[in-house]
Amino acid sequence: MAKAKVWYENPKGTAPAQGLYSHVGGVTGGTLLFIAGQLAVGSKGEVVGKGDFAAQFRQVFKNLGDVLKGMGCDYGSVIKFTTYLVHSQDIELFMAERARLFPKLFKGAFPPNTLLIVDRLVKEDFVIEVEAVVGA
Repeated sequence: MAKAKVWYENPKGTAPAQGLYSHVGGVTGGTLLFIAGQLAVGSKGEVVGKGDFAAQFRQVFKNLGDVLKGMGCDYGSVIKFTTYLVHSQDIELFMAERARLFPKLFKGAFPPNTLLIVDRLVKEDFVIEVEAVVGA
């Protein structure tokens, strides 16, 4: 199977991105993978970071990294994220945690991200869920 080449772009004439993301992500060659939304679940199935947004954020991205690794990919393979938050008050925390983590995961450009506020996730204790489209 051919390895996908993932790329990001902010086309000329577009408004600046409002955070660490690009307006467009694409893939040349390879296979598309659609990664289910990852939650703050520990190795024994427990909720990690109950009441702690930063802890849940870190666990979600650890879990996503584990799924990527299991598929022979890494964060450089991510084409696009969709992020679900339960509380609009957590947007600033999300931006701060992303600003700490993303420069370690990505080289220069960042994948597109759609951020949605939802009523709740599968369990009341979860405050963030992230899904990804990946080029493998």
